[in-house]
Amino acid sequence: MNFILNADSYKLSHFLQYPPKTNFVSSYIESRGGRWNRVVFYGLQIFLKEYLTRAITREEIAEAKIFAKKHGLPFNENGWQRLVEKHGGKLPLFLQAVEEGTIVKTENALVQLTNTDPEFAWLVSYVETALLRAVWYPVAVATQSYFCRQKIASFLESTGTPDAVEWALHDFGARGVSSFESAGVGGSAHLLNFRGSDTMTGAVFAAKYYGEEMASGSIPAAEHSTITSWGREGEFDAYANMVEQFGDGLFACVIDSYDTLNAIDLWRELFEKVRVKGGRVVLRPDSGNPVTMAASCIEKLFEIVGYTTNSKGYKVLPPFVRIIYGDGINEQSIGDILSELKFRQISADNIAFGMGGALLQHLNRDTLRFAMKASAVSEDGVVWRGVQKSPVTDPGKKSKAGRLALVVREFSGHETVSEDELNGRENLLKPVFRDGEILREFTFSEVRKRIWG
Repeated sequence: MNFILNADSYKLSHFLQYPPKTNFVSSYIESRGGRWNRVVFYGLQIFLKEYLTRAITREEIAEAKIFAKKHGLPFNENGWQRLVEKHGGKLPLFLQAVEEGTIVKTENALVQLTNTDPEFAWLVSYVETALLRAVWYPVAVATQSYFCRQKIASFLESTGTPDAVEWALHDFGARGVSSFESAGVGGSAHLLNFRGSDTMTGAVFAAKYYGEEMASGSIPAAEHSTITSWGREGEFDAYANMVEQFGDGLFACVIDSYDTLNAIDLWRELFEKVRVKGGRVVLRPDSGNPVTMAASCIEKLFEIVGYTTNSKGYKVLPPFVRIIYGDGINEQSIGDILSELKFRQISADNIAFGMGGALLQHLNRDTLRFAMKASAVSEDGVVWRGVQKSPVTDPGKKSKAGRLALVVREFSGHETVSEDELNGRENLLKPVFRDGEILREFTFSEVRKRIWG
């Protein structure tokens, strides 16, 4: 992809719009608030490795020039040609960012960007489209997944086994996202908080961009075609085949092809075979009201295979059977299902969740109100003049002014201050990129550890 064309159209005209003596521009990225009050910072390294370390070529400039003319916009041909002449096509930019895996209060600077060559002040804003998109999406997925884990963990703590949380929310989102890249970026973001995923691309991205040999795990599982291909009259045989093929290990089987509760009855004689083989079947009832169906299925299983009562007073299925619910699952329905189970004295140990579109696709830039804004300009890169957006009709869109720093403030978490106000405090916006080179790389395990210890 031609990086020059990886921008909003109006960016092509912005090089003509800055004050004539402007040599440096400083911009920052923040979440201005939204669905959650904190964010998990993740994903910038993918963008740096895949895009910002690549050099612009003269061929790309020529292509972009033709495109801009046909598109009806001016083109900064001289600026891009100078980029190749002076820097070999590498972008003369300096990025600072919080360390990946840091949990930061909203309304704080997460990334700060400026140019390193006075000829290229226009370049800072030019990369906004690609850079902001590269930040808001993985942060939104990682943050949602983080809060889902917190919710599930609270129910496991009160009704079951807290250590089970890492496998309690499985990523089913690969087919529901807009692109292969979305699956990789979002899928890897989820894996910061959980280990289970059917989005293989997430593990691929964790390996490619963060050096993680294998970030996720999955199990053999049935889909509707592998059950319905046996015909309705062969439903039992389809389940028996699953036991024959996978019964000595962990496997999952969808049971809502026809009649979910009747399917559980069909499993009666198969449960003993799974138990004898030493395996575990995870039944997936994915039709109906998730809250009532999850509870009804577990209670029907109690009637068939029995249960024990754990030390916390909640019912637990035998180890050879569990359920996973993967339809209509989001942060809200997870809490509703677990609340219903708790009300019925059923342990959260009995259920796992599969989350698809809601995990990787039902998010947008406004979920956490992400924005990238210019905060300072300079003629010499030493003396900075603060600039900001401050609309009287919407004070919530007021941006920050000046060269910024992020610090830890006692009792209240993080706070964004002016660099001049650091007063010896550590700036958590660390250098990560300069002039086409990555300055600091993170491993996936390091990011996970920063979140969960």
